[in-house]
Formats: sequence, C-alpha cells, structure tokens
Amino acid sequence: MHVRADFLVIGSGIAGLRAALSLAEAGDVVVLTKADPRESNTGYAQGGIAAAIGPGDSPELHARDTMAAGDGLCLPAAVDVLVREGPRYVRELIEWGAAFDRDADGAPALGREAAHSVRRVLHARDATGREISRLLWTRVIADRRIRVVDDARATGVIRDAGGCGGAAFRGSDGEGRVTAARTLLATGGGGQIFRETTNPAIATGDGVAIAALAGARVADLEFVQFHPTVLQVAGSPRFLLSEALRGEGATLINQAGEAFMERYEAAGDLASRDLVARAIVRESERSGAPVYLSLAHLDPEFVGRRFPMITEACAAAGLDLARDPIPVSPAAHYVMGGVETDLDGRTSTPGLFAAGEVACTGVHGANRLASNSLLEGLVFGARAAVAMQAPLRDASLPASDVSPALLTLRAGTAPPSADTIRDLMWRHVGVVRTRASLERAVEQLQAWAGAAMQTRAGGQDPAPGHVTSIAVAGYLIARAALRREESRGAHFRTDFPTRDDLHWKKRIADRLHVD
Repeated sequence: MHVRADFLVIGSGIAGLRAALSLAEAGDVVVLTKADPRESNTGYAQGGIAAAIGPGDSPELHARDTMAAGDGLCLPAAVDVLVREGPRYVRELIEWGAAFDRDADGAPALGREAAHSVRRVLHARDATGREISRLLWTRVIADRRIRVVDDARATGVIRDAGGCGGAAFRGSDGEGRVTAARTLLATGGGGQIFRETTNPAIATGDGVAIAALAGARVADLEFVQFHPTVLQVAGSPRFLLSEALRGEGATLINQAGEAFMERYEAAGDLASRDLVARAIVRESERSGAPVYLSLAHLDPEFVGRRFPMITEACAAAGLDLARDPIPVSPAAHYVMGGVETDLDGRTSTPGLFAAGEVACTGVHGANRLASNSLLEGLVFGARAAVAMQAPLRDASLPASDVSPALLTLRAGTAPPSADTIRDLMWRHVGVVRTRASLERAVEQLQAWAGAAMQTRAGGQDPAPGHVTSIAVAGYLIARAALRREESRGAHFRTDFPTRDDLHWKKRIADRLHVD
C-alpha cells in the first residue's frame, strides 16, 4: 500500500487530531493510527485540562506554577507559549461543543490539582480526555481532506534528499508507505516501557524510537513521571486514580489509618507528583504495608457524581470509592522528555515535526504540572500545523549539550519479550534509582536494543509487544538517568539525593548512532 499526501500525521491523540484539522485547510492529510482510532493516552486523561480562564487566575500565575513543578529546568519561552495561547485553544474547544462541567451560573467548573495555586482545571467529570477525543474525532471524520488509516503502526521514517519524506508502516494488509512533504510525530508516550503503568497498551515509545533511529535529537528522557495514585488490587487492571481526587479532598493514609503526607512534604496531599510518589514509596517501606487513598470523609453522593468512571473501576475491583480505603501505589505515567523540538514542532531532521507527549519542547522541565499535558497537545499541535504549512527551515532548538549514544547491532542474540524489558525498566529505572541498577540496565538494554535492531535489519519485525521501540526507548531513558548525577523533579537517585544546580541545571540532548 502506497499513499501520497501533502501532510502525514502519525498518531490520533489530541496533538495529532488538532494538527490534522488545521492542516486539512491547506492540503490532503493522512492520519496513521496503530490501533482503534480513538485509542490514545488522550482518552485516558481523567483529571482535566489546565488553562488560566478563571477569576483570580492569570497566565503569569499559571507559568509560575508550571515552572515551580518543573524544578528549575523548564524552558521559559515554551512555558510562556503554553500559558498564553492555552486559553485561546481551550475556548475554541468550548465553542466547538466540548461538554465541560459547569458551575451553577453556567461558567466552566474549575478544579484544583496538586501544585496548582488556584482552581484552573476544566473537566468533564473524570473523563475529560475522552470528551476532548470525541469532539476532535467528530470534526476529523467530517473533513473530506483527512484520511484515517487504522491498524497502521509506523515503523520508520522515509528519508529523502531534504530529510524526512514520510513514513513506512505495518498494517493489517502488510507493509505500507505514506510519502508526504511534512510529517508530524504525535505518537504519545511510552508508559508501556515499564511493567507498572497507567498507559494503554499502545503507548510503547514508538515515536521516540523512530525519531532516534532516524538521527533526530531526543532530550530529557531521564525525566519520567510516576503517577503516585494508581489502583493496586491483585487481579485488577492498574487504573489511574486522578489527582483531582486529592484536589477535592481525598487523603493518603497508611494501614493504621493515619494521614502521613505532611511527615514528608509540607504541602501534604497536594504536593507535586514526584514528591507524593516518593513519599508513598517511603511510607510503604517504613510500615511494611500498603498505602491507601481515603474519601470516606467526603459526601458519597458528591464522590459518585464527580468521579463516576473511577467509582465504576473501583467497584469492578470490589471496592467502594466513597467508603473504602483504596490501595494505591505509583506507576509510570508520562515522559517529560522526547523528540527535541523548537516551539513550532520542528525537529533536528528537516521535514519531521513532533508535538504532544512524544515531543520535548522543555515546557515541563523535570516534572510536569498536573493537567498541563492535554493543554500541551492542544497548543503545540496547533502550532506545529502552522509551521508545517510554511517553507522548510532548520529548527531553532535551545542550546543544550549533545551526547552521542552508540547502539551496536548484535547478531545471533534473540530479542527478549517486551515483558522482560518492562520488568527490568521497573526494577532498575523506576521511582528510585541507583548507579548500580542503572549501569546494569544500560548494559542489558544496549544489548537487547541492538539485538532487536539486528532482527529487524534481517527482515523480521518483532511486532508482538513492539520490542524494538521498547528496547530502544528504554535504553535511551536508562542512559540519560545514569548520566544525570543528581536528583531533580521526577528523577531521583539515592546515590545523588540532592539537586545540584552548579553542575546539572542544564538540559542534555542525545543523538543515536547505530553501528
């Protein structure tokens, strides 16, 4: 199958769909989506979308909260774009018919989440991402200039004299190609690189691996956000329990029923995600018992009305969200790093753009502020679409160190299963890291990634589990974590437990070389 288009969008989350709608005004668009067209991390976003539209709020205040959560590594220009353009695009969603919850006076109801200083999170109960996906898909399907190709997993970019000229993919009918003058990676995140994750099965780091193997720069991959409160019941799926629960008054307690967060963090239950995740790990280790989320002190009718999807998920696990202590633990949730881009989505490879979670603009720094992810996809997806319609030019990437990484192809070694890699990443590159564990992970992942690439080079694509993407992206994450000898944001090392601004207040990009 060979398709030609003016623009190619890889991915069907908020960044890709918002870009496709703008691109369709200028030419024919192909959207590749690797599973069900509506299956993306966007649809799993429960809490909401942050924007400074309420009384007592401002872009400046939103920027201050974002920068504080980013722990010294946010790129100020990227943050400024996010908070100043965000309200415009959120209001656009409202004009298009997004069914956000409303106050009694008809204004959007605004929630508060951890590390936000005011209420600024718009929500559609606890299924905000699903509502935004529904809205965008309704408009995409109605646009005759947008063609959606389902069950199509991108396997690599097509290189031409100018840089990127499209992408190869594998679909239900075999191999295919889309040639296009401009290509946007909007493939989402990589939570499935880790054994424990909130992400759907499709989030296997494909975009990072594809871009890195094509020679594009990636950056900040050591910063992986572990969501602190994920349902932990044997035999039940790992289900995200939104930060909005704590924003509405839920409390973390230990097995003795004691609230413990203020023992570790002055901000208590509303500390930033990285701090809460580590506090849960420390309390569980101290007590030798699980940690729980309690809403028993809240009005049960309010809990059921505000969080119907979470209530249903807990009920399926035999728990009453409004009355029972809910066992929780951290899980991989969001990758702050990714394919390095400028503020318009350009990567270091001409013709290749990136937006959303797969991209790294520097907007999140070392730790993403809650509910900034949907906003990022919306704002930077729209900006990338504008840049893709302009003449090609080099990306205006921020000044950062570039660290070459060598991936050696290893013949004769069968790639492991995806589950083997995911287990290693969770054990050695998880919430708490050490030099010894990271060195072990880097050595093993380099060998596994090389073996997977060798298998692909021999004409065999290990599609089950997407082993190549998981191995390559996992190697780059572990390598970046080993290199950064400090603790900052979501990256915590017991051998370097403090933040070191003198040596490490900088961002580092990697460029992969395949031998």
